[in-house]
Amino acid sequence: MRATQGALIVASTIQIVLGFSGLWRNIARFLSPISAVPLVALAGFGLYEFGFPGVAKCVEIGLPELVLLVFFSQYLPHLIRPGKHIFDRFAVIITVVIVWIYAHLLTVGGAYNGRSLKTQTSCRTDRAGLIDAAPWIRIPYPFQWGAPSFDAGEAFAMMMAAFVALVEGVGILLSGLFGTANGSSVSIENAGLLGLTRVGSRRVVQISAGFMLFFSVLGKFGAVFASIPASITAALYCVFFAYVGVGGLSFLQFCQLNSFRNKFILAVSIFLGLSVPQYFNEYTAVNGYPPAHTHARWFNDIVNVPFSSEAFVAGILAFFFDNTLDKKDPQIRKDRGKHWWTSSVRSRPIRGARSSTPFPSTSTSTSHLCNFFYV
Repeated sequence: MRATQGALIVASTIQIVLGFSGLWRNIARFLSPISAVPLVALAGFGLYEFGFPGVAKCVEIGLPELVLLVFFSQYLPHLIRPGKHIFDRFAVIITVVIVWIYAHLLTVGGAYNGRSLKTQTSCRTDRAGLIDAAPWIRIPYPFQWGAPSFDAGEAFAMMMAAFVALVEGVGILLSGLFGTANGSSVSIENAGLLGLTRVGSRRVVQISAGFMLFFSVLGKFGAVFASIPASITAALYCVFFAYVGVGGLSFLQFCQLNSFRNKFILAVSIFLGLSVPQYFNEYTAVNGYPPAHTHARWFNDIVNVPFSSEAFVAGILAFFFDNTLDKKDPQIRKDRGKHWWTSSVRSRPIRGARSSTPFPSTSTSTSHLCNFFYV
């Protein structure tokens, strides 16, 4: 834990420097819709391994959650009181509670007694006595695991992971100080939840953050949520990650898909974005160590960590091709959707004024995604 704290503190410096210096904003100006498609799409679709494979680990719990989530969010709002945004906005809470109670009944009923350890870990709601062992109140404080230790190898590994995420530098710094054992980043799950519920109000996010800060000191409360079977979470991922992926595909509406240049960028970046990480994963699974396996651990991490990420590989390739292939041609600027992108940022509405979108057929969520890269 102390080594993880030190690695998080060091890794946060990359994002803090890139953010406060404005360097990331300058880099983002070279992005266009055609280069954002592979990056955002594979940020969602690239996490497919955490979807249905997790559901299948306890299919009697995960599959009902997936079916109920789709039914409550997509079908039920049109069957009961059309126009009332209740079931679609609270579909996650309602379905999780229903399936959670169902899973608890299976657990106390002895359905998993005598089953394999893997099945019990994925299905039971009373794993390892989480609720009984958790304290009622526990206030986190900086360096609760002791003074952080700094190791070059672990620091470089965390720095490359932070570079792949490239968000929330201050959040990662606080994670390192408080010893959370994991970094903070813009959550793919939250982006998918926004797309599912269509609730993008900042006030909702602020109130939710307040609730999380308050309940974080209640150990029992956190233990209750930790007892949710992993298959329920995997069922949510099947929808959340899909929403993020399709958010990336929505940028295609600004691009000229009849352009062979754009087809080349999309085809090569997406294919290699899936193929290169697959090679790294297969190599590691077969040999027990990743492709970059030298005596310099920091060098191994610099190579292995980013190239194991689908979104990173696809985004880097698309960014490179988009800014090197016939960029100066005025027609190319229109084909890559750069004129729509620039007008979106310049016409960003002032708070309190009526908003108007420069896109003839642009959804609100796509406009927000477009503006995200320029923040």
